[in-house]
Amino acid sequence: MTEPSVRPVSRRGLLTGGVLAAGGALAGAAVVRSSTDEAHPGEQVPVAQVGSAVERFHGARQAGVDTEPQAHAAFVALTLKAGTDRAALGRLLRLLSDDAARLTRGRPALADTEPELGLLPARLTVTFGFGPGLYAAAGLDDRRPPSVAELPAFRIDRLQPRWSGGDLLLQICADDPLTVAHAQRVLVKDSRPFATVRWVQQGFRRAAGAEPGRTQRNLFGQLDGTANPAPGAATDAAVWVPDGPAWLRDSSTLVVRRISMNLETWDLLGRTDRELAVGRRLDTGAPLTGSVEHDEPDFAATGADGLTVIPDFSHLTRAHVTDDRQRILRRPYNYDGTPTPDGHADSGLIFTSYQADVTRQFLPIQRRLAERDLLNEWTTPIGSAVFAIPPGCPEGGWIGQQLLG
Repeated sequence: MTEPSVRPVSRRGLLTGGVLAAGGALAGAAVVRSSTDEAHPGEQVPVAQVGSAVERFHGARQAGVDTEPQAHAAFVALTLKAGTDRAALGRLLRLLSDDAARLTRGRPALADTEPELGLLPARLTVTFGFGPGLYAAAGLDDRRPPSVAELPAFRIDRLQPRWSGGDLLLQICADDPLTVAHAQRVLVKDSRPFATVRWVQQGFRRAAGAEPGRTQRNLFGQLDGTANPAPGAATDAAVWVPDGPAWLRDSSTLVVRRISMNLETWDLLGRTDRELAVGRRLDTGAPLTGSVEHDEPDFAATGADGLTVIPDFSHLTRAHVTDDRQRILRRPYNYDGTPTPDGHADSGLIFTSYQADVTRQFLPIQRRLAERDLLNEWTTPIGSAVFAIPPGCPEGGWIGQQLLG
């Protein structure tokens, strides 16, 4: 058999096949050479537009809350160094806001040591969260929203310090993991004089464009986020503070819970038992009394055995809310770590919940879940943190300016 000939690759060919236009700007019509180029020399495959997509940074409200969730996320919690006072916090947040404003537009940050990595924003958002310690460091405890505090203990919790707490949160989301990694690197480097890294949680959802318009699935295979408030007025009522002083108006709050999922014992359940625990059909997400995902559940319906079709202990029953003002906006991400030597998974959910008030909205739901949710048999909260999400900022402004400026 004759070996196929290998065409040499010329230096000119390499140079002309790049994606950067003159001046370093990203070319809008970059191409990938097809393996069939020899058969069809005129054929070119356009690069997907995912990389060049932009989400706004400036505005009355921060992006990354009611933004359509991106495929990849990193949650970075920082601990402020001793001596980081109100003035130092202002310098830190000016610097980080400038970094975020540039990177979300597809521009390298100032003094970016890898500027090429900043050219594809891929819908990058950077959302800032203020923990109780930030208000204390700034001497502004009187401006801390009362619900931004450590959550009460729940009997189901097995919280670990390495996944809990934090003075300042950077939520970094994009449809490309390299974009997230680069933004994380830039923001952490610029934080070094003021803070240390407390924890980082990295998560993922379906790839961009894989299931447009569909509710995401967690690693139990269930749809996760069906009960979110509808976009628009319902989300506004649930998530954003509508009035008050400048540092409070257009703000929100965030609860981050790291939930370990025991996939090994979940695997032992039959499909019927899984659906009874969830209260929904796993394939469509429909309640057990309905046929499509967003059908309203009938908790009074009974079966031939006289028992309610949707059990009282199901996750759906315990988490159910009907008033839009009491709903929470779930924006979760899956995590999947290194399996143990015997092959057991280290997997779970980075559960993130946005709401105007943690005490009024999140806690009643969480108390019901902790009391009797059957899914607690296969899930364990191992991390917990609460942050205020301050208002956004205009062009030329910075996050936290209303509070600290």
